[in-house]
Amino acid sequence: MSVHRLEVALGERSYPILVGPGLLDGGAELAGLAAGRQVAIVTNARVDALYGDRLRRAVGLASPAASITIALEEGEQHKDWSSLNRVFDALLAAQFDRRCLIVALGGGVVGDTAGFAAATYQRGVDFVQVPTTLLAQVDSSVGGKTAINHPRGKNMIGAFHQPRLVLADTDTLASLPPRELSAGIAEMLKHGAIADPDYLAVLEAGMAQLRAGDAAALAAAVVRSCEIKAGVVGADERESGLRAILNFGHTFGHAIEAGAGYGQWLHGEAVGTGMVMAADLSRRLGLIDAAVPERLRAAVAAAGLPVEGPGWPAERYVQLMSVDKKASQGIPKFVLLEALGRAVVRSAPADLVHQTLRACSAAH
Repeated sequence: MSVHRLEVALGERSYPILVGPGLLDGGAELAGLAAGRQVAIVTNARVDALYGDRLRRAVGLASPAASITIALEEGEQHKDWSSLNRVFDALLAAQFDRRCLIVALGGGVVGDTAGFAAATYQRGVDFVQVPTTLLAQVDSSVGGKTAINHPRGKNMIGAFHQPRLVLADTDTLASLPPRELSAGIAEMLKHGAIADPDYLAVLEAGMAQLRAGDAAALAAAVVRSCEIKAGVVGADERESGLRAILNFGHTFGHAIEAGAGYGQWLHGEAVGTGMVMAADLSRRLGLIDAAVPERLRAAVAAAGLPVEGPGWPAERYVQLMSVDKKASQGIPKFVLLEALGRAVVRSAPADLVHQTLRACSAAH
């Protein structure tokens, strides 16, 4: 398999996405960014044991004094102030200057935390994304969204800060457990649903290969998802319009993650259920016919993802959704489908939202 090179087109802040096997073993872009700089690799213990030494060799670190490795705790519940301060404490203790480079090696928790640290340390330093999970490779590593969670809302504290490079080594996907693969497939299904029905059909037809970890099928899907996301981000970097469609399923999904306690549901699991809910609400609003939510529900289930949310009262969901970045003065807004491949952001009548929540939760 060859290495694919994509570009996030943002003028002087444009950067490449490299997707393919063996990328952890070096590359001119990564070595060039690291040359002559202090380098901090932010990761967790499990990922560091698997890939840390390869990455340290790849960046060409000549002296241990010029580099540090910062290991965070695993899990969405640790994407918080404590982990962020662990990064800051290590950078300050090592006297890292504003020319330093932060490299995020891991999944979405590592990438979001390291990226937010890079956005704010000495008012902003360069960073590189080296995503090692499917979800991070197809979604969270691309686009410059960085954040930590608050107990009342997911990703509510953060900044837009674009990386200098995204290095997605698809060989790392071979170490993922089935649950993590399924979580990544959720974001791929999202990209197909909102932007490319043909891609959605490819994912549906190849679901068995994707879930089995077929290297070629996964690499092709990572490339297509990155193409879609790079195009959207290039057109609307700071989510003033078009980029909001990337949150399809996320209003419901983030409510599930926060309400259940971070880490109980993987992000992709919550997004999968959230897409089922959003499609159901789209049908109740008369935007689509019943065939679309039925198809998405079947695709989410085939990916090994849950299709029903927790059996909470609708009022609890609505309260959780009111603390959402798309909400307007506490009123939730949703990314809905007008057709497969065409999404829109809008509010919805409370009675229809409640109907969807009752129909798509374990309590119905």
